Amino acid sequence: MDLLPPPVPAAPRDAEAAATRNRPRDPRKVAFETNKLRKRLRRQVGQAIADYAMIEPGDRVMVCLSGGKDSYGLLDILLTLKDAAPVRFEVIAVNLDQKQPGFPADVLPRYLASRGIAFRIEEQDTYSVVKRVIPDGGTMCSLCSRLRRGVLYRVAGEIGATKIALGHHRDDLMATFFLNLFFGGKLKTMPPKLVSDDGRNVVIRPLCYARERDLARYAQAMAFPIIPCTLCGSQEHLQRKQVTAMLHEWERKQPGRLDSIFSALATVTPSHLMDRTLFDFAAVRATGRADADGDTAFDVDRRLEDAIERAAGETAGIPIVPAG
Repeated sequence: MDLLPPPVPAAPRDAEAAATRNRPRDPRKVAFETNKLRKRLRRQVGQAIADYAMIEPGDRVMVCLSGGKDSYGLLDILLTLKDAAPVRFEVIAVNLDQKQPGFPADVLPRYLASRGIAFRIEEQDTYSVVKRVIPDGGTMCSLCSRLRRGVLYRVAGEIGATKIALGHHRDDLMATFFLNLFFGGKLKTMPPKLVSDDGRNVVIRPLCYARERDLARYAQAMAFPIIPCTLCGSQEHLQRKQVTAMLHEWERKQPGRLDSIFSALATVTPSHLMDRTLFDFAAVRATGRADADGDTAFDVDRRLEDAIERAAGETAGIPIVPAG
């Protein structure tokens, strides 16, 4: 006698969806979508480079290649831009082999050589240093990062690099902003371009306009030989993971919210914050002249209220007409 009820046949719609997922995709459509994605990423990287003057004539750009999707995407896009750019610059890929157990040391050299990309693999056993200094169960990321940074700065000097390019993308910038806001007490994120803390290098982030999901799709389409980042049993940054989940949930419930947040990072009104080093509050005097950025005292910010109402209406499916 059967103790379990007979299986329920899949609903026609579910079966149809499963069949659609398993059906081979038209190669022409795949190629079209990949090319469209490549063009979007190239446009975003090119715009970021132009907006923040990241690359100048004669630059030698050192791309820090970890083996993850972001750094692969950065290297690939910079190489395609290099061939079409109006200014001449060089690109060299640099990977730091930290001697983590199980690291597939042949993957990156084989890939880079197959594409004719100039590269340098720097071998330094920082892994053993971290394991010796940090007790079992302790967080290794901070010390590992400092050691890695020091080695890469040294290599940049040895190869004559004028810029160090990192693969941080738009999502990284927003997550870092909220980590600083929640835990650091600062309005701060990863800048698109800044002098390194040793004062000798210029660090750039050409992917600052690119979304992580686009980079993930691009890495899959290009079949980059991804090296997993769990080789040393590294602990995932719990707070960063939680902030990233928060941002994804916001975007799911309120489409467009992340676009607004990202826009705010580049649209700052110092007189409407509280940092006395950015704005001279002691010098504020009435001028008798109208000022569009002046305080509206008891009035609400009509533009802000319109934006809030519009967002609420879009969530509820109700069209909102801004005040005239």
